Amino acid sequence: MADLDLTGDVVALTRTICDIPSVSGDEKELADAVEAALRGCAHLEVLRDGDAVVARTNLGRPTRVVLAGHLDTVPIKDNLPVVEDGEILRGRGTVDMKAGVAVMLQLAALLETPRYDVTYVFYDHEEVAAALNGLGRLVRNHPEWLAADFAILGEPSDGTVEGGCQGTMRVKITVPGEAAHAARSWRGSNAIHSAGAVLDVLRAYEPRRPVVEGLQYREGLNAVKIEGGIAGNVIPDLCTIFVNYRFAPDRDTDAAEAHLREVFAGFELEVTDRAPGARPGLDQPAAKEFVELVGRTPQAKLGWTDVSRFAGLGIPAVNYGPGDPLLAHTDGEFVPVPEIRVALQNLTNWLS
Repeated sequence: MADLDLTGDVVALTRTICDIPSVSGDEKELADAVEAALRGCAHLEVLRDGDAVVARTNLGRPTRVVLAGHLDTVPIKDNLPVVEDGEILRGRGTVDMKAGVAVMLQLAALLETPRYDVTYVFYDHEEVAAALNGLGRLVRNHPEWLAADFAILGEPSDGTVEGGCQGTMRVKITVPGEAAHAARSWRGSNAIHSAGAVLDVLRAYEPRRPVVEGLQYREGLNAVKIEGGIAGNVIPDLCTIFVNYRFAPDRDTDAAEAHLREVFAGFELEVTDRAPGARPGLDQPAAKEFVELVGRTPQAKLGWTDVSRFAGLGIPAVNYGPGDPLLAHTDGEFVPVPEIRVALQNLTNWLS
């Protein structure tokens, strides 16, 4: 098991945790290292649940905040170990979101008497289906450990505060046909050809760009996978198109589903995964204070994050962390070293 130095250089810590592979479902080695390091901090109470690790101060402060980040990454693609290129760390997880995790780990170790009580949450399975999410499991198993007045999720935000998040819904649209020998295709009905009507709908679709509480969101509706056919000489009798809908937080999941059923009226549609968005909540006092400290104009989070889960618990939450979110999941993801240090300094100033 790797030893994590939580009191040294935060950039070196980022490299160390990035170089411990933790693709979703394989977080144990990193979770073990995080747990061991945090249990070495006498001022923290530590809980382990699966591959999620939670640590908290118990100073009797009137306000408690949560700092949370996920340990897992999307699959590695020849982009580990991390390469340091001048003032850049390049490699899987540098942006999404181990630089943010490193910042939080160092805060947990160094801030023994923060002005708020702080709960630090490091969890698994964020990059896969919502049902597997480690933060959701903590909500079910240990809700008392997540009680707080405000939360910051360390997702990459390019050093600004990103309010709320989009909701996400995955559906599959099934188009029927009739099988036949390819040499006598007129005796059947080609389901893949018929699926072109679904693609026509997607090509013509104009996504909304609503403004919610002063922040502009940009929706998206896209086919992400298509399946059909059983052999090279058989007319396919079934074609399935998988569609992902990213919707603004002025719609709940029921409204999002109703919209998709209207858009794809006449087609067989099944919802396979859903997660609600979260409104910005920047009018909350703690959020206003943090935005003012960061000193940059807040933006809408264009993507789903676990601020949605905190919103569901009635806890105002924002996204804030080093790295450009547009680089998340890309093969060449990288984080500028100065952004890591600025994030650490801003959060230190806020909590000290």
